[in-house]
This record gives sequence, C-alpha cells and structure tokens, in this order.
Amino acid sequence: MRGIVLGFDTATGKGVISGDDTNRYSVDRAGLGDGVQSLIPGKKVDFVAVDGRATSVFPVPGAFSLGEKNKWVAALLAFVFGALGVHKFYLGKNTAGFIMLVVFLAGFLLVGIPSAIVSVIALIECVIYVVKSDQRFYDDYVAGDRAWF
Repeated sequence: MRGIVLGFDTATGKGVISGDDTNRYSVDRAGLGDGVQSLIPGKKVDFVAVDGRATSVFPVPGAFSLGEKNKWVAALLAFVFGALGVHKFYLGKNTAGFIMLVVFLAGFLLVGIPSAIVSVIALIECVIYVVKSDQRFYDDYVAGDRAWF
C-alpha cells in the first residue's frame, strides 16, 4: 500500500502514516525497511498494513517531500555562500556556521589562507549534499546531529 508520512519522532522511533485507504497506521523503527533509520514527514512511502500498523516501510524514491530542510537548497547555499557558513545556519548547525564565519573573516588578517581552507570545506560539503540520497541527507543533517562532512 502507499501512503504519506504524517510525522515521525526520531528520538522515540515512532510515527504515523496516512494510507491511500484514508486510514492511519502507526509505525515504529522496527517496522522500517532495511537501511531506513527515520522517515521524512510528507514523504510518500510503500508499506504493508498489519492490524493497524505499518511494516516493511520504504520511502518512494524521487517522490515529492515536504521535509523540513531541502538538500538542494543546502547544496546551493554551500556553493554560493559556503565560506560564510550560511548552509550550516540553514541546517540549524549554528555552532558550525559560526566557526566557519569567524575563520573566514579571520582569514582577511592572515593573508586569506584560512578563508581559502573554509571555502574548500564548503565546496566539499556541497558535493556531499548533492551525492547523498534525500533519506540519507535527512537522517544525517536534519534528524541527526551531524554538522561536518
């Protein structure tokens, strides 16, 4: 059956899916498919309904997502304004964003070398964001607490 994720709490591993049959199904981390750690709210999923519970839940690749943060926006910000840490602020990683901003600005006092290093880091992160799947990006940078690479 197909449905849409209404919500998923990564801390507890529990969530709710609205099925195509208009019923709501509870889901927990044990019911997720192989390799899936969490679900993006608004993401379309395939699942098997068993007694009001969703099991064997798999995100539908390429389906429209209403997730909190978009990997393409983060990648664009990293590419254009990455040395200033704007992509980190967008993802809610304020400490990492502040570090990048301070190092970039301090680079003006130190012949630009720190600024160049931070720019290369931002470019690498841009590529990483683009290469990751939507689900993996969400697990690492939105639901998870990964701030670097």
